[in-house]
Amino acid sequence: MKNYTKGPIFGQMLIFSIPLIFTNLLQVLFNLCDVAVVGRFAGSIALGSVGSSVILVQLFLAFIIGMSGSINVLTALYIGAKNKKELSETVHTSIIISFVEGVIILIIGITFSPIILKLLHTKDDLISGAILYARICSVGMPALGIYNWGNAVLSATGNTKKPLYFLTISGVINIVLNLFFVIICHLGVAGVALASVISQYILAIIIIVAMLNEKSDAKLELKKIRITEKKVKPIVSLGVLSGFQSAVFHFANLFVQAGVNSFDTILVSGNSAATNADSIVYESMAAFNTAGATFIGQNYGAKDKKRMLKSYLTALFSSMTLGLIMGIALLFFGKEFLSLFSNETNVINAGLKRLNLMAASYFISALMDVSIAASRALHKSAWPTFIVIMGSCVFRVLWVKTVFALIGSIPSLYLLYPFSFIITGVAEVAYFVYCYKKISFKSDSTTNKHEAILI
Repeated sequence: MKNYTKGPIFGQMLIFSIPLIFTNLLQVLFNLCDVAVVGRFAGSIALGSVGSSVILVQLFLAFIIGMSGSINVLTALYIGAKNKKELSETVHTSIIISFVEGVIILIIGITFSPIILKLLHTKDDLISGAILYARICSVGMPALGIYNWGNAVLSATGNTKKPLYFLTISGVINIVLNLFFVIICHLGVAGVALASVISQYILAIIIIVAMLNEKSDAKLELKKIRITEKKVKPIVSLGVLSGFQSAVFHFANLFVQAGVNSFDTILVSGNSAATNADSIVYESMAAFNTAGATFIGQNYGAKDKKRMLKSYLTALFSSMTLGLIMGIALLFFGKEFLSLFSNETNVINAGLKRLNLMAASYFISALMDVSIAASRALHKSAWPTFIVIMGSCVFRVLWVKTVFALIGSIPSLYLLYPFSFIITGVAEVAYFVYCYKKISFKSDSTTNKHEAILI
C-alpha cells in the first residue's frame, strides 16, 4: 500500500492520478463507442435514442460512483491510521453493500425508465429505442457496483494501475461486441447496450479475482465477506449522501434534456454528440477529485492538518489546469470531435452550439467537484449535498423554467452550466475551508493516541 502521509505531494499526486485519468478516460471512451457505433452504422434516429436515454443511465451510474466514494474515503482513513481490523471490516462489508445497491438500481431502471423518459417528453420517433437502451443498461448496474467497489479500494491503497489494465481488457471486449452486434447482427440500440452489459460483468469478475489475490491488507477473503453492523452506518450514510451528490447533477440535467427535446430531432442528435465531451473532460478531471480525497483521507488518519490543506490545493490546481487544457483542445478541434459520432453536417453544426460554450467552462467545475470530494474526506457530506441541490439542481431547474422559458433559444439553455458551476463552486470551497479550520486533533495522554474532531 502507498503511503501519502510523507513526501512531495504534487509528484505523488501526479503518479497517482495519471493512471486514474486513463482509467476514467478509457471507461468513458469505451462507453462512447456505443454512441459512435450506433451513430455511424445505425443512423441519427438510433443516435438520438441513445442520447435521450444515456443521461438516465448516467444518473444511475453517478449514484454508484458516488457511493464508492465513501468506500475510498473510509479505506484511505484506516490505511492512514494503520488500523488493519477496521480496514478489513470496511472492505468486506462494502462489497455486499455495493452489490445490493446495484440490484436496487437495476430494478428501478427496468421498472421506471419508460415513465421517466415519457415525462422528459422524449420524441415519439426516439422513445422506443431510448426505453430499450435504458432497460438493458440497467442490467449491468450490479456489475458496475462491484467494479467501482474494487476501484475505490485499490485507489485508496495507491494502486491506480490495476483498474486501468482491467478496464482496457473490458473495453476492448466492449468495442468488439459493439461492432459485432450492430454491424453483423443489426441489433442497433439493443446491440450496443448488450455489449456494454456483457463487458461490465466480465470487468466485475476480473476485479473480484484481483482483490482475492491482492497482497495488501485490503485484500478480499471469501470467508470474511459479511456485514459488520458498525460499518454499515458510516458506509451507507456517507455513501448515500455522496451518491446523491453525484446523482443530483444528472437529475437536474434531466430537466435540461427536456428543454433540448423541445427542439427538432437534428438538434437533439447534435446535443447527444456534444454531451460526450462532458463525460471525457469531467471523468478525466475526476481523477484529481479521487486523488484529493485519498490524500486528505490518509493524512486525516495520520493527523497531519497542514498536509491535508496542501493536498486539497494541489488537487484543485491540477484539476482546473487539466480542464482548461482539454477545453481549449475542444475549441480548436470541435468539428473533428463531433464527426466521430455523426457524419451529418447539420448534426455536427447543432452539436457545436453546445460544445463551444461548455469547452470554455469546464475548468470552473473543479471548484465544485474537488471541494466536494475534499469535504467528503473529512466525513462531511450533508452540507455539500445541500449546496449541490441548491446550486446545481434547484438553480438549473429554475433557469429552465424562467430564463430559458422566456428566451427560448438553445444558447440560453446551455448558459445555465457555467453560472451553476460558479455559484456552486464558490459555496463548496467556502464550506471546505470552514470545516478545515474547525478541525482539531486532541491528544489522550493516557493512551498516547490522537483523535480528530470537528468542532
